[in-house]
Amino acid sequence: MKTVYTLIRRPIITEKGLGVKETEGTLVFDVACEATKTQVKEAVEALFKVKVAAVRTANFAGKERRRGRYAGFRPDWKKAYVKLKTGEKLPEYASNL
Repeated sequence: MKTVYTLIRRPIITEKGLGVKETEGTLVFDVACEATKTQVKEAVEALFKVKVAAVRTANFAGKERRRGRYAGFRPDWKKAYVKLKTGEKLPEYASNL
């Protein structure tokens, strides 16, 4: 069993992510690639003590990066959009920006 902190790597703090958080009550996280929607839901509920309504996920393939003649790939990653139930208080993980 993975821990909460290995399933949810970090919140994605971008302009789009903060906009979705304010307008739709949805949190955006970088999660482990092998994490399922149910595992993400349970981890967010345990970590932030909130009720989750729905989870959407998106997989991203790593892009090629070059340094001169040397080429490599960034790692693959997964993004999760976690919609909270109505009336739930949003956690303030990006309040000091």
